[in-house]
Amino acid sequence: MIKHTEEFKQEAVRIALTSGLSRRRVASDLGVGLSTLGKWVSRYRPSDLVAAPQANLARENERIRLENRILKEERDILKKATQFFASQRP
Repeated sequence: MIKHTEEFKQEAVRIALTSGLSRRRVASDLGVGLSTLGKWVSRYRPSDLVAAPQANLARENERIRLENRILKEERDILKKATQFFASQRP
């Protein structure tokens, strides 16, 4: 029997509660039983609900900032391409 660390269990609960995936899928992906994941959720949910929202917001914020930067770069490239092709017209 594999002994999982407390950190692993808490991360598994966070994924199960916030990923949007089914618990069956999360359990399968992590290589644990569905009932085991259910027990961990019952055990760690109260502490996870306090810390997770701030951590989730920070991760989402960072993801959106990265996406925004990429979109701005793509927009700038398209602007330059438009100008280039407009100057090539007779």
